[in-house]
Amino acid sequence: MDMPDLDSIRSLGHAHARAITRARSGPARIVLTRIAALLVTIGTVTSPASAAVPVMAAAASIASGSTASEAPPHASNPPRTAPQDAQPLHAKPAPAQKETQTAIDDYEAGNYPAALGEFKDAAEKGNRLAAFNYAMMKLNGEGTPVDVPEAEHWLKKAAEADMSHAQYAYGRLFDDGVLERLDPGEAHIWYLKAAKQGHVQAQIALANQFMDGRGTKQDFAQAFVWYHKAALAGDMASEYIVGTYYERGGDGVTPNLETARQWYAKAAAQGDPAALVNYKALTEKLHPAAADHDAPASE
Repeated sequence: MDMPDLDSIRSLGHAHARAITRARSGPARIVLTRIAALLVTIGTVTSPASAAVPVMAAAASIASGSTASEAPPHASNPPRTAPQDAQPLHAKPAPAQKETQTAIDDYEAGNYPAALGEFKDAAEKGNRLAAFNYAMMKLNGEGTPVDVPEAEHWLKKAAEADMSHAQYAYGRLFDDGVLERLDPGEAHIWYLKAAKQGHVQAQIALANQFMDGRGTKQDFAQAFVWYHKAALAGDMASEYIVGTYYERGGDGVTPNLETARQWYAKAAAQGDPAALVNYKALTEKLHPAAADHDAPASE
């Protein structure tokens, strides 16, 4: 297998994953959902009801991981703080918890001016969740004019307090042109901190940097390490890219078409059409007798 072909498949897979990520998150915000981005629900990856049973069967052969779903809280499902904010039973409670919860309640009720002041008060008392929320409101101009320097100041405080989502969001400031300066190397530092804590979006951002050689030396093997972690957590685009690694091999990955087929199945079960095409192609190659029956239920 020649390297140009290998580089080509990496680039195609990466471009495909980038397109999925852009379509899913949209360009307007640094976080996927406003303040609720910090309110994390843990669950297993689910697939659309229309997904093919054979595809699901193939996907199930890879152990499912937990994923952090950054979705807005609902009244019937009271929000929980992110796992990294949870306190051990023997630990001192986070400062200003009551004030922070009051601010969250006001934010969810649409009372942004009150929430803004309450978040700042709690942040000044050392609550990292409040610092993150206050920074996001300043960054997005919610109940206040946009103030990027103020947002950067408080976001950094939350990141330095080891809040993984704040670390990821702070890295994005340097990577997305929100600040007057671009500094992918600084972004890399913060992505790495968050990724090591299991933050899936940070793992993807870190993998993209290794793939591009942006903010760090280009390293396809390290890119695979972080795409694989994100894929195990159920990220669809990462599942597709991991499939391309196993299909082609190289960069420390031994080719394994059956494993590639299973990863494509996981991505296809979540609705990735390109993964479904690759899954069908490998099924036809590896299991020709079953290929005619291994199709989505909708066909």
